[in-house]
Amino acid sequence: MRSTPRRNRNLSTVSLAMAGLAAGIIVPLGISAGLSAVGRAGGGAAAPSSPAPEPSGADCRTSVRGSHVVAYCHNPYPSTDRVQLHTECRRWWDVDADTAPVDVGPGRTVRIDDRCWKEVASVWVTHRAPTAPR
Repeated sequence: MRSTPRRNRNLSTVSLAMAGLAAGIIVPLGISAGLSAVGRAGGGAAAPSSPAPEPSGADCRTSVRGSHVVAYCHNPYPSTDRVQLHTECRRWWDVDADTAPVDVGPGRTVRIDDRCWKEVASVWVTHRAPTAPR
């Protein structure tokens, strides 16, 4: 591709505009001056911060003894949390289980238990906001 004077001028204009933006000064060239002014227009004002989300969610501890699983969930927050215990059994023929969801009210502790026929592979607790009554 053959270089033309117009192409060279555009490339040098863009290069100078980028250098001016990087240095934080206005370069007196057509479009670059507008770009620099736009870049600095909101520079002094701080963006409004979004409100911090309200802390929520029960703190759950799980324990496994043999084939039995127990979870204790305590909710120290003012909103209700819905927790559910999930148990994955090690043997392929042993059925994995999920307990029914349990609502943990503010300042409450709940105990959830489950079991496998043989060994337990893994255990976890999921959290959801309770659904509104219909």
